[in-house]
Amino acid sequence: MRTIGMGIVGLGNAVKPHAAALKELAARAEVVAGYSPSTERRAQFAAKWSWPAADSLDALLRNPRVDAVLVLTPPRTHTEVTLAAARAGKHVLLEKPLDVDHAHAKSLVDAVEGMGRTFGVVFQHRFREASIALRKRLRERELGELLSVSASVRWWRSREYFAEPGRGTLARDAGGVLLTQAIHTLDLLLDLVGPVARVTALTRTSPLRAIDTEDIACATVEYANGAVGVIDATTVAYPGYPERIDLAGAKGTAVVEAESLAMAWQDGRTFAVEGSKSGGGGADPMAFSHAAHQRLIGEFLDAVDAGTQPQASARSGLRVQALIDAMLASSRERRTVEAARTE
Repeated sequence: MRTIGMGIVGLGNAVKPHAAALKELAARAEVVAGYSPSTERRAQFAAKWSWPAADSLDALLRNPRVDAVLVLTPPRTHTEVTLAAARAGKHVLLEKPLDVDHAHAKSLVDAVEGMGRTFGVVFQHRFREASIALRKRLRERELGELLSVSASVRWWRSREYFAEPGRGTLARDAGGVLLTQAIHTLDLLLDLVGPVARVTALTRTSPLRAIDTEDIACATVEYANGAVGVIDATTVAYPGYPERIDLAGAKGTAVVEAESLAMAWQDGRTFAVEGSKSGGGGADPMAFSHAAHQRLIGEFLDAVDAGTQPQASARSGLRVQALIDAMLASSRERRTVEAARTE
C-alpha cells in the first residue's frame, strides 16, 4: 500500500483525536500540512504535532503531495471547503455533520461523488469494538426480528463550553444537541438497524445557556423495518451520563453503553464487550480514546487506495441528517413527519 498524503483543514478542538490517530497510522499516511485561518492555531498545531502548517487553504490544496483532506471546520463551512478540496483533485474525509440539513448534505454528496472522489464522514462510533461486534451479530440476525429500538444521550455541557463565541448558535453550529452532540449516537443507531420511517418529536431550549438551538429533544420513532422506540437527547443532564442504545428483538436484547456492549438471549446465552463508559458525555467533550478514529481513518485510507467509498461513506451519513431534519420539523410543525428517503 502506498503512503497517502493528508492535509488537515481546521485546527480547533476536534483535531486532537484525529492527529493522535494519524500519528499511529504514520506507516499509511503522511500529514503534509495543516491549515487554519488563525495564526495562533497554526503555530499551536505545528508545535504540538510536529507537522507543518500551510499559510493558506489554497497553498494546502495546491500541494501535489496532498492526496486527501481531513476537514474539521465549523458546519456552515463544510460545503465550501469540501468542494474546494474535491475540485483540487483531493479525496475528502469530513467531520460530522455533512452540512446543515439533509438537502444541502445530499447536494454536497452528489457533487463530490460526481467528481469521482472518495468521500467519507467522521462517525467514529461505528468503529468502536462494541459497535463492530453488535453489527456482525445483527447482520447474522442473532436477535431475530427487531421489535423495540431506542437511544438515550443524556449529556452535560458546561458554562465554559458555551462561552466559546458562537457555540450553540445557528449562525456557527447550525444546530443544537441533535446536530452537534447526539448525532454520533443517532448515526450508530441507524447504521445498526436501518433508516427511520417517521417521527413525532418535541425540542426545547433550556434557560441554562444563551443559545438559539435546542438542548433538549425527544421523539417517538417508527423504523422502516417496523420496529418502534424512543429517542431522548439533551446536554442539560449534569454531570453527564454514557450514551445508550437499546435493542430488543424476538430472540434477545442488546444494550450499547458508550464503548460497552451487553447481549442476552432467551435461551440463556450472553455476550459482552467491556469498554469505557465515559464517552465524552461530561464536562470534557474530548474525554475518549482515539482508537475508533484510528480505525475509521484507516478504513478511509483503504478506500482511497482501492478507489472505492469507505464504510462510513458520506452518502451513508445522509440517514442521520434525514432523521434530525424530521425531528426538528415535527417539533416545529407539531405533527408526525416522515423522514426523507436516502437510499
